[in-house]
Amino acid sequence: MKFLEKSLVKIDVNVSTPDDAIRAAGKMLVDGDLVEGEYVEAMVASYHKNGAYFVLAPQIALPHARPEDGVKEASVSLVRLTKPVVFGNEANDPVQLVFALGASSNMEHLEILQKLLKLLNNQNNVKRILEMKTYLELEELLGGINL
Repeated sequence: MKFLEKSLVKIDVNVSTPDDAIRAAGKMLVDGDLVEGEYVEAMVASYHKNGAYFVLAPQIALPHARPEDGVKEASVSLVRLTKPVVFGNEANDPVQLVFALGASSNMEHLEILQKLLKLLNNQNNVKRILEMKTYLELEELLGGINL
Protein backbone atom coordinates (compact mmCIF):
# COMPACT_ATOMS: atom_id res chain seq x y z
CA MET A 1 0.00 0.00 0.00
CA LYS A 2 1.21 3.49 -0.90
CA PHE A 3 -0.01 5.76 1.92
CA LEU A 4 0.80 9.47 1.71
CA GLU A 5 4.30 8.94 0.35
CA LYS A 6 6.21 12.02 -0.78
CA SER A 7 5.21 11.59 -4.43
CA LEU A 8 1.54 11.42 -3.34
CA VAL A 9 1.37 14.69 -1.40
CA LYS A 10 1.11 18.25 -2.70
CA ILE A 11 0.83 21.29 -0.50
CA ASP A 12 -0.90 24.53 -1.53
CA VAL A 13 -2.62 23.49 -4.74
CA ASN A 14 -4.69 26.16 -6.47
CA VAL A 15 -8.06 24.95 -7.75
CA SER A 16 -11.47 26.56 -7.88
CA THR A 17 -13.85 23.60 -8.23
CA PRO A 18 -14.42 20.25 -6.53
CA ASP A 19 -13.78 18.49 -9.87
CA ASP A 20 -10.34 20.10 -10.13
CA ALA A 21 -9.55 19.23 -6.51
CA ILE A 22 -10.46 15.57 -7.10
CA ARG A 23 -8.45 15.50 -10.33
CA ALA A 24 -5.40 17.06 -8.63
CA ALA A 25 -5.42 14.39 -5.92
CA GLY A 26 -6.14 11.63 -8.45
CA LYS A 27 -3.40 12.71 -10.86
CA MET A 28 -0.72 11.75 -8.35
CA LEU A 29 -2.19 8.24 -8.16
CA VAL A 30 -2.11 8.01 -11.98
CA ASP A 31 1.43 9.42 -12.13
CA GLY A 32 2.52 6.80 -9.59
CA ASP A 33 0.97 4.05 -11.75
CA LEU A 34 -1.34 3.16 -8.86
CA VAL A 35 -4.62 3.72 -10.73
CA GLU A 36 -5.72 4.07 -14.35
CA GLY A 37 -6.70 7.50 -15.69
CA GLU A 38 -10.31 6.33 -15.87
CA TYR A 39 -10.32 5.93 -12.10
CA VAL A 40 -9.91 9.68 -11.59
CA GLU A 41 -12.80 10.41 -13.93
CA ALA A 42 -14.86 7.77 -12.12
CA MET A 43 -14.22 9.66 -8.85
CA VAL A 44 -15.47 12.87 -10.47
CA ALA A 45 -18.50 11.06 -11.94
CA SER A 46 -19.30 9.53 -8.54
CA TYR A 47 -19.23 13.01 -7.00
CA HIS A 48 -21.67 14.28 -9.66
CA LYS A 49 -23.96 11.27 -9.27
CA ASN A 50 -23.90 10.82 -5.48
CA GLY A 51 -23.02 14.26 -4.15
CA ALA A 52 -20.45 15.19 -1.52
CA TYR A 53 -21.06 12.17 0.73
CA PHE A 54 -17.27 11.70 0.98
CA VAL A 55 -16.78 15.04 2.75
CA LEU A 56 -16.71 13.18 6.05
CA ALA A 57 -15.44 15.85 8.44
CA PRO A 58 -14.95 19.61 8.47
CA GLN A 59 -12.46 20.55 5.73
CA ILE A 60 -11.79 16.91 4.74
CA ALA A 61 -12.83 15.06 1.56
CA LEU A 62 -12.07 11.41 0.75
CA PRO A 63 -13.06 10.93 -2.90
CA HIS A 64 -12.88 7.42 -4.31
CA ALA A 65 -14.47 5.16 -6.92
CA ARG A 66 -15.07 1.44 -7.38
CA PRO A 67 -12.05 -0.89 -7.54
CA GLU A 68 -13.08 -2.07 -11.00
CA ASP A 69 -12.79 1.54 -12.25
CA GLY A 70 -9.03 1.06 -12.50
CA VAL A 71 -7.22 0.54 -9.20
CA LYS A 72 -3.84 -1.16 -9.61
CA GLU A 73 -2.54 -0.83 -6.04
CA ALA A 74 -4.03 0.35 -2.75
CA SER A 75 -3.05 3.99 -2.31
CA VAL A 76 -3.86 7.35 -0.74
CA SER A 77 -2.80 10.77 -1.97
CA LEU A 78 -3.31 14.21 -0.45
CA VAL A 79 -3.67 17.70 -1.83
CA ARG A 80 -3.91 20.59 0.55
CA LEU A 81 -5.74 23.38 -1.21
CA THR A 82 -4.49 26.95 -1.01
CA LYS A 83 -8.07 28.18 -0.77
CA PRO A 84 -10.87 25.96 0.54
CA VAL A 85 -13.47 24.77 -2.00
CA VAL A 86 -17.19 24.20 -1.42
CA PHE A 87 -18.20 20.65 -2.36
CA GLY A 88 -21.86 20.89 -1.36
CA ASN A 89 -21.75 19.26 2.07
CA GLU A 90 -23.42 21.79 4.32
CA ALA A 91 -22.09 20.27 7.56
CA ASN A 92 -18.41 20.02 6.53
CA ASP A 93 -17.73 22.58 3.77
CA PRO A 94 -15.48 24.16 2.71
CA VAL A 95 -12.82 21.52 2.01
CA GLN A 96 -9.10 22.15 2.22
CA LEU A 97 -7.71 18.60 2.51
CA VAL A 98 -8.49 16.15 -0.31
CA PHE A 99 -7.36 12.56 0.24
CA ALA A 100 -7.89 10.46 -2.92
CA LEU A 101 -8.33 6.77 -2.12
CA GLY A 102 -7.69 3.80 -4.36
CA ALA A 103 -8.50 0.31 -3.10
CA SER A 104 -8.79 -2.89 -5.11
CA SER A 105 -10.96 -4.71 -2.56
CA ASN A 106 -13.37 -4.03 0.31
CA MET A 107 -10.71 -5.22 2.75
CA GLU A 108 -8.17 -2.71 1.38
CA HIS A 109 -10.81 0.01 1.50
CA LEU A 110 -11.40 -0.69 5.20
CA GLU A 111 -7.66 -0.79 5.90
CA ILE A 112 -7.18 2.60 4.23
CA LEU A 113 -10.11 4.10 6.14
CA GLN A 114 -8.72 2.78 9.44
CA LYS A 115 -5.35 4.43 8.77
CA LEU A 116 -7.01 7.71 7.82
CA LEU A 117 -9.24 7.61 10.90
CA LYS A 118 -6.21 7.14 13.16
CA LEU A 119 -4.62 10.17 11.52
CA LEU A 120 -7.64 12.45 11.18
CA ASN A 121 -9.55 11.60 14.38
CA ASN A 122 -7.12 13.81 16.29
CA GLN A 123 -7.86 17.50 15.66
CA ASN A 124 -4.25 18.37 16.48
CA ASN A 125 -3.10 16.14 13.57
CA VAL A 126 -5.53 17.87 11.21
CA LYS A 127 -4.30 21.27 12.40
CA ARG A 128 -0.69 20.20 11.78
CA ILE A 129 -1.54 19.07 8.23
CA LEU A 130 -3.33 22.34 7.54
CA GLU A 131 -0.32 24.32 8.77
CA MET A 132 2.62 22.21 7.52
CA LYS A 133 5.14 23.88 5.25
CA THR A 134 6.97 20.77 3.98
CA TYR A 135 6.40 17.07 3.42
CA LEU A 136 8.95 16.37 6.16
CA GLU A 137 6.46 17.69 8.74
CA LEU A 138 3.86 15.18 7.51
CA GLU A 139 6.43 12.40 7.52
CA GLU A 140 7.27 13.21 11.16
CA LEU A 141 3.58 13.27 12.06
CA LEU A 142 2.95 9.90 10.39
CA GLY A 143 6.02 8.44 12.08
CA GLY A 144 4.57 9.31 15.46
CA ILE A 145 1.30 7.49 14.83
CA ASN A 146 1.00 3.72 14.89
CA LEU A 147 -0.60 3.26 11.46
